[in-house]
Amino acid sequence: MVDVRLRFILLFLNAQDTVSTVFTMNRNKREKEYFSIDVGDSTFTVLKRYQNLRPIGSGAQGIVCSAYDHVLERNVAIKKLSRPFQNQTHAKRAYRELVLMKCVNHKNIIGLLHVFTPQKTLEEFQDMYLVMELMDANLCQVIQMELDHERLSYLLYQMLCGIKHLHAAGIIHRDLKPSNIVVKSDCTLKILDFGLARTAATGLLMTPYVVTRYYRAPEVILGMGYQANVDIWAVGCIMAEMVRHKILFPGRDYIDQWNKVIEQLGTPSQEFMLKLNQSVRTYVENRPRYAGYSFEKLFPDVLFPADSDHNKLKASQARDLLSKMLVIDASKRISVDEALQHPYINVWFDPSEVEAVSPPPAITDKQLDEREHTVEEWKELIYKEVLDWEERTKNGVIRGQPASLG
Repeated sequence: MVDVRLRFILLFLNAQDTVSTVFTMNRNKREKEYFSIDVGDSTFTVLKRYQNLRPIGSGAQGIVCSAYDHVLERNVAIKKLSRPFQNQTHAKRAYRELVLMKCVNHKNIIGLLHVFTPQKTLEEFQDMYLVMELMDANLCQVIQMELDHERLSYLLYQMLCGIKHLHAAGIIHRDLKPSNIVVKSDCTLKILDFGLARTAATGLLMTPYVVTRYYRAPEVILGMGYQANVDIWAVGCIMAEMVRHKILFPGRDYIDQWNKVIEQLGTPSQEFMLKLNQSVRTYVENRPRYAGYSFEKLFPDVLFPADSDHNKLKASQARDLLSKMLVIDASKRISVDEALQHPYINVWFDPSEVEAVSPPPAITDKQLDEREHTVEEWKELIYKEVLDWEERTKNGVIRGQPASLG
């Protein structure tokens, strides 16, 4: 009996040594898969499959560089989330962006190709890298160009297709702006950055600080309940900027932002005022009253390109679309579906693009739970998402990756 116990103890100790050896080998193997390189002011520690890293942009959420992926044999963009666990807000945004990017699949929404972390355990976990499709420029550069009607309307059509796909899944982007829309030289367009996106199912109010100021819808500025049409207002502001080559409502703060809106579009009706809570209504009603300008005055023909003979696109159509998107009362603002049927847009209408071949993503409330978590709890949720992605990969290539991304 003693001999049996002794042999069992020896067997157990040998097994422990084997597990320890395998863990050490896996750790060493993992370390050999990565290398570090300085990119701008940051150090990227990435898989060796990614080479020729070059910085291409940065923002509040992270630094982006271009690279060549030797596995997929294509150029990609790698985003390093900067200090995603420094506070609850950053952690929540990182989680939201990752979950939504994993779910969406549409030609006008940036494709997520890979997710990884060089750290080996939850305790060490600090850095997360998102690998995405590489585009040529963002809309900030395009805004400075003189576009003909075909290009202008085609870019808007693609924005609306991407937004429709998100809205079909109950996702409101909430932060559409020129720097979050990227294009290629062939005029293809994709929407990115879902750190502020949220599901429309929740009835919580949006704070006036959520969306980038210049593209905030009036209902956001005034702290009202919100709906999907906040994204349509942003598209209207972006379209106006593409026509005028300057920001339409350049407010210094959210109060000045509201003043800029009513100075140009006019003080809203009493019907709209009654939708505001008492304190906000009192403030708005005490502001000077403005008649506003006609859209012919705001957007005269001279701002637009020459009318198109090929697609019969006219300045009057573009101006009419602007007048329907830039409506203060969200309930009277044009919807995504209505905008896609507008004469300035529907020349490009293709059911396979508008409706999307693949079904809209199924986002469960649990995935984007608005309950507050500690930083450590958000960190664990994000780490699980990264591990889940790694489970779905084989030899560095995503299983079931759509052909359009591979």
